[in-house]
Formats: sequence, C-alpha cells, structure tokens
Amino acid sequence: MSTERHHSTADEHVKIPSELPVLPLRDMVVYPFIIAPLSVAREISIQAVDHALSENRMILLTAQRDKDEDEPYEEDLFRMGTVAVIMRMLKLPDGRIRVLVQGVCRARITEFDSTRPHFQAKIERINDQAFDPQSIEKEALMRSVKRLLDRASGLGKNLPSEVMVIANNLEDPGRLADLTSSNLELKVEQAQEVLETLDPVARLKRVHDFLKHELDLLSMQREIDSLAHDEMDRSQREYYLRHQMKAIMMELGEGNEVGEEIEQYRESAAALKIPKEAFEEFERQLKKLERMHPDSSEATTVRNYLDWMVGLPWDKTSRDNLDLDKAAQILDDDHHGLEKIKERILEHLSVRKLNRKSKGPILCFVGPPGVGKTSLGRSIARALGRKFSRLALGGVKDEAEIRGHRRTYVGAMPGRIIQGIHQAGTMNPVFMLDEVDKIGSDYRGDPSSALLEVLDPEQNFTFRDHYLGVPFDLSDVMFITTANVLDTIQPAFRDRMEIIRLSGYTEEEKLTISQKHLVPRQIVQNGLNNEQIEFSENCIRDVIGQYTREAGLRNLERSIASVCRKVARQVADGRKQRVRVIASSLEGYLGPAPIHREQLLQQDQVGAATGLAWTESGGDILTIEAISMAGSGRLILTGQLGDVMKESAQAALSYARARASELGIEAGYFDGRDIHVHVPEGAIPKDGPSAGITMATAMLSSFTGRPVRGDVAMSGEITLLGNVLPVGGIKEKVLAARRSGIRNLVLPWPNRKNLEDIPRNLRRDIEFSFVRHVGEVFDAVLRTSGETTEESSGEAAEPVLQHS
Repeated sequence: MSTERHHSTADEHVKIPSELPVLPLRDMVVYPFIIAPLSVAREISIQAVDHALSENRMILLTAQRDKDEDEPYEEDLFRMGTVAVIMRMLKLPDGRIRVLVQGVCRARITEFDSTRPHFQAKIERINDQAFDPQSIEKEALMRSVKRLLDRASGLGKNLPSEVMVIANNLEDPGRLADLTSSNLELKVEQAQEVLETLDPVARLKRVHDFLKHELDLLSMQREIDSLAHDEMDRSQREYYLRHQMKAIMMELGEGNEVGEEIEQYRESAAALKIPKEAFEEFERQLKKLERMHPDSSEATTVRNYLDWMVGLPWDKTSRDNLDLDKAAQILDDDHHGLEKIKERILEHLSVRKLNRKSKGPILCFVGPPGVGKTSLGRSIARALGRKFSRLALGGVKDEAEIRGHRRTYVGAMPGRIIQGIHQAGTMNPVFMLDEVDKIGSDYRGDPSSALLEVLDPEQNFTFRDHYLGVPFDLSDVMFITTANVLDTIQPAFRDRMEIIRLSGYTEEEKLTISQKHLVPRQIVQNGLNNEQIEFSENCIRDVIGQYTREAGLRNLERSIASVCRKVARQVADGRKQRVRVIASSLEGYLGPAPIHREQLLQQDQVGAATGLAWTESGGDILTIEAISMAGSGRLILTGQLGDVMKESAQAALSYARARASELGIEAGYFDGRDIHVHVPEGAIPKDGPSAGITMATAMLSSFTGRPVRGDVAMSGEITLLGNVLPVGGIKEKVLAARRSGIRNLVLPWPNRKNLEDIPRNLRRDIEFSFVRHVGEVFDAVLRTSGETTEESSGEAAEPVLQHS
C-alpha cells in the first residue's frame, strides 16, 4: 500500500451513492485518501468490480474477519469499511484481475444484500469528528509520529520517499494516522481498530503506540543482524586465515598435519576391520573433526573418542590353549587342591576343543577371604593362554563405572568393562569381576543391574557403552566373578552365574601350599635365598595350628614373612650361618602363640555346649552357655543374636518345658525361674538356625545338672517337636572343628551326603554321629551325673557312623 494523492476523487465533498457493491478484502484494510493495488480472484469479487466499473467506479472495501474464509457471508465481514474509486483495472490471462483503488471516505453498512451475483450494501457515510486545530496534544502527537517515522526509515523500514514528504506536510491528525497505519505491518484487527476510531486525535494516539512497538522490533532486529554479521565476519576471517596458514605450511614444506592425522585415523580403522555400525559412527565423527578448528575444545573431545575407537581390539583375539594336559599341569603348579574348579576349567577347554563357537561360562567363586579366588583367575587365564583383566567392584556405586559416561560430560570416559578390554588388547580375555557381593547403589544407579547385560551371553554380544555409543561384542570374554557371600548379590545377577564354592584349606593342604608357594615366595621377597634360611615341617605345622587358625592363607603368609624379615635383619647385620627355623624357636620370632578360646573348652561343663558356625571367613566354633536362676519365668538372650537365632532358643526352651518329665527335669522347675542363654564374643553379630540343637543341649545340661562332653561339637536346626533339620556349610564347619582339635561331631541325618565334599584323609580323623531327633543328641553328648571322661565310652544312643 500506499501513497496519498490530492485528486478530486479523494475530496471529502465527493458525492457518495447510498448503495454500492462490496469487495471483501483478505488480510488488509484500505484507508481514505490511500492508493492501494488489489488482486481479485474470487468470482463474487470480480462481479462486484465489474458492476462498479459499469456505473460510477465506486466500490465499498471491507475486511474479512477470517482471511482463510473463501466464501464469506454478511457476519464474516466488518461493518465499517472504506468507499474507494477504481482508478485502473487490468485483466490477467489466468482470469484474475488487478485493480488500483483510492480510498474516499469511511462508510458503515446499514443493510446487506447477498442475493445478487455479488455483495451489495446500503451504506452510511462516516466523517471524522471535529478537533481543535490549536490543541497542544494534537501538535505534540503529530510531531512525535513524524519523528518516529523518520527513525523507522533510518532503522531500515521500507517507507517510500513520497510517503515521508506527504507525512511531513500533513496538518490533519486523522489523515496522518491513516497514512502511518497503512505503512505499518498491523494485524487486521489492529488496522480495523484504527479505521473505526473516528476521533482523529485518539486515532493518532493509537497509531503512535503501534509505531513505537514497530520501532522496538526494528531496533531488536538491527541488533540481531549486527551480531549475526559480526559472527559471520569472524567465521569468514578464520576460514581465510586457516587457508592462508595451510598455504604457508605447504610452502614451508611442513605438510598438512591435520590432514595427516585424519588419514592416520582412517588407516588405523581400516586395518582393524571395525564392524559396520561402529565404522559409520567413526566416519561421522572423523568428518566432524575435519570441519573443526584443530585447537577447539570440541575437537579435543572428538579426537579422544577416535583414539578410543582405534585403540580397541575390534578383531584381535588370542588363541586358546586346547592342550588339556598342559592346562592341567599349569593349574596344578599354581594351586594345590581345588579339584572341582580345575575339573570345571578342563571341561570348558574340552567343550571349546569340540565346539569353537560355544559361549564362555560365567563362573562365580564364593568362599572366605584368602583362599585364592583372585589368583585362581590368573591361573585360569594362563592355562587358557588368554590375557587377564581384573575389575575390583568393592564399593562401586556409580552405574557409569560399568556403562561409561555420555560424551556430553566433561572428562567423559568409557566404562571399566571397555577399559579392561582395551588394556587386555584382545576380544577374549579372562575378565575377573572381583568382590561382586560388595557392589553398592545410590542415586547414580545400580551397577549390579548394569552388569546383568554384561554377564548374559544372550545379550552381551551387543553391549552398548554410553561413551562409545555403538554395539561392542563381549560374547568371547570369559567372565569370572568372586564373592565372600551370596546373600548380598541381586537375585537376577546371581542367576546368571555358575556358583562354585571354595571352602577353607585343611592343615595338610596348608602345609603343602606353604612349602611349594608361600615360603619360597617370601624368601625371595625379603631378599634371602635357600642358603640363608630353612623352615622345618614341624615349624610350619605349629604356625598353622597355633598362630594362624583361619580358613584362608593370608595370616599364614604374614607370619612366614615376619620370620623372614627377622632373619633378613640378622643377615644384614653380618650373619653368615644358615638359619633353620624350628618349632621351638617360633616364640622368639612370632612371640607367644595366642590362646584360642576352643582350647579352654576341652573339658566337660554343665550348661556349656560347643556348636559349629559358618561365617564369611569360613567355619568357626561357637560356645553357647545357659544358666537358670530365680526370677519371673523370662528367657534372656545375650550375645548380639539375630531374630532366627532367638527363635531357635525359644523353640529349644519350649521343647524342654513340654518334655520336662521325659528329660529328667524336676516337676515345677520352671516356676519362678529365669533362663539366661549367652553366646560369648558379644561384639560379633550372630544369626542362623544351625545353633538350635546346641542351645537345647546347653539348656538341658543346666536344667538337669548333667555335664556336656567337651570333645564334641554339633550343628543342626531344632523344631518344636524335637526334630533335627539339615544345615549348610558342612565342609567349612568340619574344617573349623578339625582346626580346633575336636574329633567328635554331631550332625543332622540328611547331611550325610555332604561328607562326599570332605577329603577322605580328613574323614578318617573325625567321628561323625548323624541324628534325626534331639533326644539322640542328648544321649550322645550329655553325661550322667558324676560320670567322668575316662568312664564314658563316647557311644551314642543311636548308631554312630564312622567314615574312613
């Protein structure tokens, strides 16, 4: 739109017919005295133009409320419009027409006729209200609008020069408002509001507000354009300087280092035979690096990613040693005993020999500390001829330790699984996940849940590390996990593993391991040789039996190391003679042997029974004491007992009270008496049902005054009816009894089958009594009043099974 001209057709005194054809306008409003071109395409509008041209060339222009309405009705048009004169008309080949119109005056529709081929309406001419030509407000508004128009033109607003000339010469506020509004990009509703405002000063004030908003937009646009232009100039300057630098380097003969780096990455990737999906991501990141400035921080991030991608052994695998005899020899050299585990490894090698595509097993070694779980993993890797990688999971709480960090984080790295594969340099190492029972979890995720995919052969061939972002095949990796206990391991995690239990070592096994491994290693580590120190067999036996009663070997090795250090001190001081360490000299090296509590129990006592317990560190013996005293009939339990153990004590007491007469307990014995059951070493929490028959025995001894045999230990769960139920950890408990010098054991009848796990030479030294009912326990371990150890034959009421 539009300019204003001073023609006679625009005179306010032009005669306007009372009825005119109506031309609906889309998305625009035409003001009086304004010239505007219009494009007419709708048939109804073309008919209205033809009718106007055939009569007086006048037509009423009114805006549609909805510009998308193709067939408007009376209610779709604004009632206020502009009477205009058609100055020129041009028909186009496609049937449309172009007309040039000039507004004459405002008009309001009074009646509407839609029965003709075009809209026709009766109109009422509307003139502007009178205003005070000397008004200060009018003068200020006009000056402000003219000044704002000039500023808008300076900010890039497309205003024709004739518009600025006309605006500066206008003295009528209404006409200035119409001229300014026609050159602003107003919405139809806003433009119609200006058209319907009849007070010229109020109209100019409204237009002044619209003009100020337009200036704000123009200022913001100028600022954005300026920033974009500066950024574009800087990028162009960097691009130009970079190419200049490249040309200078080529001229100096230094070559294109960036290009060489890119080419090196491509050559490394091609040599590795990276899988298709991973290679596509690699190429995408490589192309991104080519487009970056080499010194930018993002380029460093991309370069680190590419280094990891080409550093992984995508196609490198070590060849398995399938010589079963050689593998068996390596396992025997590194570890004494552990026959079941060695057999399992040889079975795996046998399967690999027959089927190269078989999936690797997920083994879980469970046992007390110090029995060689971690070192066994190294031996397995050596026997298989594979690389060994170890991941310590104790205390790990962040899922990103397993799956890695996303590359959006500063300092992001792959997870520890991918790092271990990278360090091993092959796709099929033996990967040990140490201490899986000590994994934690918090707001950063649950690492054990993240390991579910790693340890599942049906899923881990597409393991996706968050840092790499591409699938990585872990199916050839042989995962081995270690734990002290299974209770803290997530059930779904535990289900993916084959559990292999490692019990403690017997004294003979410890002796052999010490002679073959521990002593030679400590002699070398302390700077000695076989010509300077020698350990006698009895000396090692005393260290095992008196100084280090444990399931594993760590304290035993520490004691041997302590002796070696003291001898090393003597050698360093100039001693030339060979030192032979014998049993009688141990006290001088290690001090007095500690007194073990079980040594104090090798005597018959009333109200004290010896039980067998399983702990995370292997088997142990457990003393249970019971006394009765005047009171109110309470059962007092002390020694940090768990709920299950407390319930076992209550069940034992209930059985004794129910069978009081049969058990020889005086009538009315429990009236007004408290029963106190105590388990020494109260600082250590204890729980489990296996102390049930031991508690019952200690209680009955206290009630009847019959001593309990001090050379007997027992384990079994008791029920209210006196039945003895099976318990677990039999091998660990038997080893603990043997370390303590106890050779008579009472165990539940169903546990007979567990003796197969105990070495034959160990079974020869121990007498086992298997019982079905607690009465058989009492007959086996309770002496009659006044009976001494020498007088008792040690025979139980039920047959005792002697295993040899």
